[in-house]
Amino acid sequence: MRTEHVRRDRLLRQLQNLLTSIYDVPQCHDVAQFVITDPSQWAPEWPVRVSDEALLVSEDARGMALGLYLEPQLLERLSRSNPHTRLNGGNLADYWTALEGVSHFVYLSWRASHDRPVSMHELELQAEVDKFVCSAWLLRAQDPNRFPAELHRVLFERARVDADLAGTRVGLYQRANRNAARFCRRIARSLYSRSAAARALVMTELRRFYRLSNAGKLHYIECQT
Repeated sequence: MRTEHVRRDRLLRQLQNLLTSIYDVPQCHDVAQFVITDPSQWAPEWPVRVSDEALLVSEDARGMALGLYLEPQLLERLSRSNPHTRLNGGNLADYWTALEGVSHFVYLSWRASHDRPVSMHELELQAEVDKFVCSAWLLRAQDPNRFPAELHRVLFERARVDADLAGTRVGLYQRANRNAARFCRRIARSLYSRSAAARALVMTELRRFYRLSNAGKLHYIECQT
């Protein structure tokens, strides 16, 4: 069991390290210390019904309580087939699920450290961008000669929102997906480029985009795409 936890925590920290290095933001907290796999550990005010990934947040006069729920079986599968060693069709869906949770955690923690508000749309939009950017990053690092042109189609065009889980937020998730698709379609060539100059420019753009507010992100997408 100890070995399993070590592999799990290493995987989560790899996800966090990848995000913080791409966006050049400090690691405010260690995500592995906030992961919850047992619902009995949840705070009373957190929702009982969640999917295989959920960022759990509550706030009162004492401050903010934060937890990241990830399904134990999902973490076990990723521990056996670590996407940072080899990202492929067998672990891609699990990778995106875990990455989405870590993306929410990193973004919310960073914004909270600057006392800046975060909307649900902003969290979902950034997570969709993060899934595309981090997947492209890993695929090119693991095979520099590969141009993963199918990535955008698989992530955005084939995406379907589970209405039962999303509830009243179906429209929010769909808007976040569409906006992220527009942004990622435009940066894809630069992100895949072998040119160091092109990659440096897109990194600067990604970091600038990350720091924008929700309204700023939407305005940027409208103006640039």
